[in-house]
Amino acid sequence: MSLDIVILAAGQGTRMRSALPKVLHPIAGQSMLGHVIETARQLQPGGIHVVIGHGAEQVRSRLAAEDVNFVLQAEQLGTGHAVAQALPALGAERVLILYGDVPLIEAATLERLLLKVEDRQLALLTVELADPTGYGRIIRDAKGEVQAIVEHKDATPAQRAVREGNTGILAVPAGRLADWLGRLGNDNAQGEYYLTDVIAMAVADGLRVATEQPAEEMEVQGANDRIQLAQLERHYQQRVARQLMAQGVTLRDPSRLDVRGQVEAGRDVMIDINVILEGRVVIEDGVEIGPHCVIKDSNLRRGAKVKASSHLDGAELGEGADCGPFARLRPGAVLKAGAHVGNFVEVKNAELGEGAKAGHLSYLGDALIGARTNIGAGTITCNYDGANKHRTVMGEDVFIGSNSALVAPVTLGDGATTAAGSTVTLDVPAGNLAVARGRQRNIEGWQRPKKQR
Repeated sequence: MSLDIVILAAGQGTRMRSALPKVLHPIAGQSMLGHVIETARQLQPGGIHVVIGHGAEQVRSRLAAEDVNFVLQAEQLGTGHAVAQALPALGAERVLILYGDVPLIEAATLERLLLKVEDRQLALLTVELADPTGYGRIIRDAKGEVQAIVEHKDATPAQRAVREGNTGILAVPAGRLADWLGRLGNDNAQGEYYLTDVIAMAVADGLRVATEQPAEEMEVQGANDRIQLAQLERHYQQRVARQLMAQGVTLRDPSRLDVRGQVEAGRDVMIDINVILEGRVVIEDGVEIGPHCVIKDSNLRRGAKVKASSHLDGAELGEGADCGPFARLRPGAVLKAGAHVGNFVEVKNAELGEGAKAGHLSYLGDALIGARTNIGAGTITCNYDGANKHRTVMGEDVFIGSNSALVAPVTLGDGATTAAGSTVTLDVPAGNLAVARGRQRNIEGWQRPKKQR
């Protein structure tokens, strides 16, 4: 059966105390609504329809995509009213209703729910709660069949004792939806058109309400304030940590890893404490990542090592390569197999060939560095003339003396050497020594200046 998905994302979220619309607040580096849209895509629907209201333009601009249709709810008159705004765009046989501030719902849970939708049966996701305060209660008859949902504010004391709560996530046969929404009233404590009233209408029309439950309560937890947002963040990170460990990754402390993107990890990987992985990170077998590292959009090949407090962004470490501690690899940084970048070395748009080394205190930008080349401490490639970037090329087995400045564009041939403290402005042929520094003078009897009293 074909499927349309409606995501309700029009609320203001006043308890967030923020100028940012609630659904744009992030979990693991991605907006809550972004997580829901991503999960919706896994179900391969015919359409994804996002109902927006508060901060509509911000939401639209942040999450615009070809497969997302935004629908404006100009007045926030309740969940039923919100779904009604999307009705003209719906054309599938089933409709699934999700919420933009419930980011951890799993596609597998929704697939089980959708299997229960039939022409004369709708499907409701419910959850058993130790404390259901604030949740609508699922009211069943003596046979256990769902009869209605009563909102907490409208519930009697006996109904409030019910522990089965409504998550709001609902899947219905589309042909019935317009009729039910058209019959909704707002005679309730909030004066709103509740989507939950559809349940009682369906029962009155002779339909059965089937239920499904999530694997864990946090799947259906929403975020109404910063405290709940933090709880969702921690739960998400625990979930990812468990997945990584199941794949063969050793985490020194699973509670001190943050993943803000997609991680592909091999076996026998070791990740120390307080590591942040962002964007798309590929970690192959045997990689070691030290404490306090931030790694974004990077590939770490087999056996590579990232030592403590290093930052990688758009970088690639080849097999057995290592960097750090305190190294910074910026976009376009490539370390070939066995290459080494040490402490306080910054690499940007530069490739170090196999076995090349830059031990400490250097900046290497817009450079091609050959195999086994050694970069002395304090070396910089002067790649920017104030308007344009220029390239430095070093051949194989080059030796760069400490505190050299290589003024690009410049090429050093295989086996070339620069003397320490040189400012190299001309190409250095293969096998040559470049000495580009002032001649030393020693002045006898020189007196240091003295402080005036």
